[in-house]
Amino acid sequence: MKLLLVEDDITLVQQLKPRLNRAGYTVEVANNGVDGEFLGTEEAFDIVILDLGLPQKNGLEVLRHWRRLNLNMPVIILTARDAWHERVDGLKAGADDYLGKPFHGEELLARLEVLIRRRFGSSGSQLCCSGITLNTDRQQVTNGDGETFELTGIEYRLLHYLMSNPGKVISKTELSERMYEEDQLKDSNVIEVYINRLRKMLGKSTIETRRGQGYCFKFQ
Repeated sequence: MKLLLVEDDITLVQQLKPRLNRAGYTVEVANNGVDGEFLGTEEAFDIVILDLGLPQKNGLEVLRHWRRLNLNMPVIILTARDAWHERVDGLKAGADDYLGKPFHGEELLARLEVLIRRRFGSSGSQLCCSGITLNTDRQQVTNGDGETFELTGIEYRLLHYLMSNPGKVISKTELSERMYEEDQLKDSNVIEVYINRLRKMLGKSTIETRRGQGYCFKFQ
């Protein structure tokens, strides 16, 4: 999942980003409201963590701008723990959830997972499609023969995105954006390497190649 973290506390960003990466998120960071608003408008994110007390432009203004543009990505706002009025204002502005500072990282990850499941129509910790089961807690996949495989972070992000969009043709560029951060974008041939790894686990016909278009997770 591609995540936008809009937070001006550099120490918090340095703590959160690697933890989010390990949980399967590709993270882009903005440390002020102006840059955060621009990134959220110009790029497609699956979920956003938005601090309200931002320099240059506060988080509420940023959130209201996104919602006026009908951008519907889930947003979890970060607020001072005793600022109940900020939480109310944030929810009224279109936030999907909130978390008071300071917070435990595990709680943030749990809240993010709930919002992701809600967005993609999954109610539990498993994503199932065409006989394939992806365990989002353990980052494992079980194929149609009952074999279970451990996934690397990149394999997990790639498969999660494909299974969340069954039957949709997704370009190599779009997949690369979901797998890597902006300064790490790889040659499109790398995508093909990871697709072939997944096919070895799940079967060659599970992920179709559409020549000149991209890849499609087969929907049965």
